[in-house]
Amino acid sequence: MIVERQVTLRFADESQAAQTHTNLSAVRQDGRCLWVAGDETATVERLTALHDADGRVIGYGDQRTVALADLVDLPAGPEEEADIEGLARSDGWLWAVGSHSLKRKRIKDGQNDAKARRRLATVVREENRHVLVRMPLVPGADGLPEAVAEDGARTAAVLGGRGDSLTDLLADDPHLAPFLPIPSKDNGIDIEGIAAVGERLYIGFRGPVLRGWAVLVEIQPETHPDDPRRLRLRRVDGQARYRTHFLDLGGLGIRDLCPDGDDLLILAGPTMSLSGPVRVLRWPGAAKIEAADVVRADELETVGDLPHGDGEDHAEGIAVLDESHGAGPTLLVVYDSPAGDRLTDDGGIHADVVSFAR
Repeated sequence: MIVERQVTLRFADESQAAQTHTNLSAVRQDGRCLWVAGDETATVERLTALHDADGRVIGYGDQRTVALADLVDLPAGPEEEADIEGLARSDGWLWAVGSHSLKRKRIKDGQNDAKARRRLATVVREENRHVLVRMPLVPGADGLPEAVAEDGARTAAVLGGRGDSLTDLLADDPHLAPFLPIPSKDNGIDIEGIAAVGERLYIGFRGPVLRGWAVLVEIQPETHPDDPRRLRLRRVDGQARYRTHFLDLGGLGIRDLCPDGDDLLILAGPTMSLSGPVRVLRWPGAAKIEAADVVRADELETVGDLPHGDGEDHAEGIAVLDESHGAGPTLLVVYDSPAGDRLTDDGGIHADVVSFAR
């Protein structure tokens, strides 16, 4: 894939202090706006596009922050990070999903061997990571989308925190249950992508990868009949409350998902702490109800490879841009751990715009 150009995402001082701009993990277009999230906060950010005379996007700014705790009850409160790793938009709703992962502590510089060993043996669970949040979108006074707590009968709602998270749902799963006690960076459970297709959500897992096969879980959330601020999962096709799909991504995990018509674009990358390879693949017809449970390599189309650095420039989110300059479809790519040349002196961050074929 060819990087056509770069656009600058500009963030307010508070988000710069929280390092949201250098920890971007999710992105989704919404008309003139972008919804983005970093993995070190419990917020979602809205940025608004700047265009040139030909309708081409040249940057995003005018950041507005949505604190998830202002809309729903987070299980660990408003201060603990939610590790948001995926955003989706469909039918007037914005969805945000946490990683649902466990975390093994890192060895820090200067620690003696005994302390380093203790840290590597310490695994923690942070409850805010185990949430799926749904937010109504409404037009604001300026015509731009706003996420709100309620819009008539539509309410913001959350799944997780009461023994009902996606990981709780997988407790008896023959493929995924063995990985629940394993931290994300050890090939344990690690959600990093979400795509909304009508009433269905596709949840993409960076890990585990099962003998080279990546995992995607399909669910159908709905408002809980006893509490409009909670979600529950209806049965898929009248059977289980979720459906698993297995995709041969050549040993890579799912780093993001993005609808493109009836297809799903898959950002694929390493499940472990490695820098590459990173590529975009197309799953034709995935948005249709009869999507296959097992998707072999020859049923996927390789859209192209993305650049990556060595220990930096990790592609974390993709979004199809709706541009009017007629140059063909383009994909916006945002990066975690950005290289130094992506940072601007005024706190901006460069994202890539790449062309791709449909």
